[in-house]
Amino acid sequence: MKHKLLLCLLAAPMLLRAQNPGSNHGNRFEQLGYLLADPNVYRSASGVPGPKYWQQRADYDITAELDDAKQRLTGSETITYYNNSPDPLTYIWLQLDENEHRPEVDSRNFDGSKMTEKLSGAGLRDILGVEAGKGVNITKVTDAAGKTLPYIINQTMMRIDLPKAMAPGEKIRFNIDWWYNISDRNVYHGRGGYEYFPEDGNYLYTMTQWYPRLAVYSDFQGWQNKQFTGRGEFALTFGNFKVRMTVPADHIVGATGECRNYKEVLTAAQFQRWQQAQSASAPLEVVPLAEAQQAMKSKATAKKTWVYEAENVRDFAWTSSRRLVWDAMATNIEGKKVMAMSYYGQEAYPLYRRYSTKAVAHTLRVYSKHTIPYPYPVAISVEAANGMEYPMICFNYGRAEKDGTYSEATKYGAISVIIHEVGHNFFPMIVNSDERQWTWMDEGLNTFCQFLAEQEWDNNYPSRRGPAHKIVEYMNLPKDQLEPVMSNSENITHFGPNAYAKPATALNILRETVMGRELFDYAFKEYSRRWAFKHPTPTDLFRTMEDASAVDLDWFWRGWFFGTEPVDIALDSVKWYRMDSKNPAVENKLSQQDAAKDAEHIAQARNREKGVKFAVEQDTSLQDFYNKWDRYAVTPDQQDAYQKMQAGLSAEEKSLFENKKNFYELHFRNVGGNVMPLIIEWTFTDGTRETDRISAYIWRHNENEVTKVFAKDKPVKAIRLDPYRETADIDETNNSWPREAVPSKFELFQREMRARGASTGGNPMQKAQQQ
Repeated sequence: MKHKLLLCLLAAPMLLRAQNPGSNHGNRFEQLGYLLADPNVYRSASGVPGPKYWQQRADYDITAELDDAKQRLTGSETITYYNNSPDPLTYIWLQLDENEHRPEVDSRNFDGSKMTEKLSGAGLRDILGVEAGKGVNITKVTDAAGKTLPYIINQTMMRIDLPKAMAPGEKIRFNIDWWYNISDRNVYHGRGGYEYFPEDGNYLYTMTQWYPRLAVYSDFQGWQNKQFTGRGEFALTFGNFKVRMTVPADHIVGATGECRNYKEVLTAAQFQRWQQAQSASAPLEVVPLAEAQQAMKSKATAKKTWVYEAENVRDFAWTSSRRLVWDAMATNIEGKKVMAMSYYGQEAYPLYRRYSTKAVAHTLRVYSKHTIPYPYPVAISVEAANGMEYPMICFNYGRAEKDGTYSEATKYGAISVIIHEVGHNFFPMIVNSDERQWTWMDEGLNTFCQFLAEQEWDNNYPSRRGPAHKIVEYMNLPKDQLEPVMSNSENITHFGPNAYAKPATALNILRETVMGRELFDYAFKEYSRRWAFKHPTPTDLFRTMEDASAVDLDWFWRGWFFGTEPVDIALDSVKWYRMDSKNPAVENKLSQQDAAKDAEHIAQARNREKGVKFAVEQDTSLQDFYNKWDRYAVTPDQQDAYQKMQAGLSAEEKSLFENKKNFYELHFRNVGGNVMPLIIEWTFTDGTRETDRISAYIWRHNENEVTKVFAKDKPVKAIRLDPYRETADIDETNNSWPREAVPSKFELFQREMRARGASTGGNPMQKAQQQ
């Protein structure tokens, strides 16, 4: 049975609708109390781990051999599992993620399909069932003494039954032997597998989710044994790894952790370059392109064993191929040396040689500044035509054309995916959230930090996710196509916008608009510090951000994470007032100006233009007292009354009457439903501008509409809401006074296409070389 937290979060949309129905207040500003888990000795109300917080540990000693002829991996592992929980355990759960490729798993039938739709790729394979022979084959499970342990496999999960209950504080050591046929990533679209290059007959292996590994047992949900369907990623236990990988002798291996036998597996020249890279300030090729190209021409029959070790990591991944260039450089992260490295084939050389390792180093510096200092000794980027992350190593895309050129879109796409996947070292490899339950805690937080790193790479960087206005198209979808960010991974329809873009946008809005950078940065860094190498939940993030900033954000979490309502605030009306000074010399003149303006009409203007001779001008006998009377002249009575009033005023009252301010009453309407701060730009008649920022709490007494008066020294020419497009307002046509014409979506599309054609359309680098 899952913890109360999961039940609350799954029921959140229903609870939101039921809260104070029919009221125009008391809904969006209610505290989240009933939606969050109760604080306890494991997780405190402040968001800090409680005094009795615990988590499990699993250490791995693995031996694996890669068969390059059969594309098969065979392995044997010894796992030492520590029960740090207060509960006796009679069984343990492991994940067999490669079983997602078995034809019989439920996820093959999860999604509907139609003959009228294009059936290809994974959808066609699911129907035809062409993946026979895939999945993990368990050959032996024994305890430390070699005695067989009973087990059962349920699709992608494996339960091992223990001979006796494992008491709190105890540890158990057991062994598993296994093998599986490696999948072709271009056919089966797994997160790991191989890619075959027919032009040279070689393979690139990306070995991920490749060994039976412990599921998480936690205080907030017990065993995380939700099946792996290919969508929701992984909740894993921290531990230490020692891994021996036997591969063809001409392969280069990059992996999680540090290699303990470079001197034995590298040539003398390669090892010398590796030593030089320890102090290199620019990427140095340990395995140059020419050596990789030479290795591609023949296949070694001998084998070598690479030995890697990693401490306090939640997973282990590796790459192996004879096609790899390898470069490295030393990077200083807050006083500690980290080796930033990249592995890539000749197809990616023009891009990766220039950008990859430097992007790795840049990512570590920026993320360390905003979270915690990067704690590991290595960070690796591997070009593998995909995007996936693991501790200290990640797999990215970014290949050039055959002539060595590349488009601007490919360049920035490669840099972005490198930043993103390297950034995952922080979320969730260190701040170890449960990706299968809450994808956004992994992808959303990381996408936000990716945006920060992109913007520190280049102030004109074309970031796709982060700026508020870029989420508008998604937020403008029909309500039945949206789901809350707090949705389970498998249930999300628009995965990229919901799990990546929306939470990243929300955090950017928090930082720039709601909290301000100083408060946000401190609180976000505190969350990262508190939950580094631990298992946080959304509740822990929400509570920490408030606890460390003294900003009540429940309304924000409710709207952006638990709800689906968009932001659409309309400026409905503007009224202009001036203070009556009671001074007849001033007020009579203003009254005269108002009367003249009110009397003006088109016939009067046309008569002047035509030079019409008016009767009272042709016959002066028609004129009397009123034709000559100055009704706006100050009379002795008016002057006397004013002086008497002035004499009876206090200094404060006198200053109020003497001010020359213009008063503007603005009426706002919450059309979309999601409350947000009011950001108001005033343009005055002299051309100057001024911006007012009003807290979202202005909506607390009436969440549907609000009126507010502003005093300005100068007359106002125009007013605009959200001038910097920082609240994700889905309709800008109702944001201005007087109303302004806003380009249509088609006009914006045409502009974007013209801009792309001028800057990134096609491959300008290639065209320039051809000329």
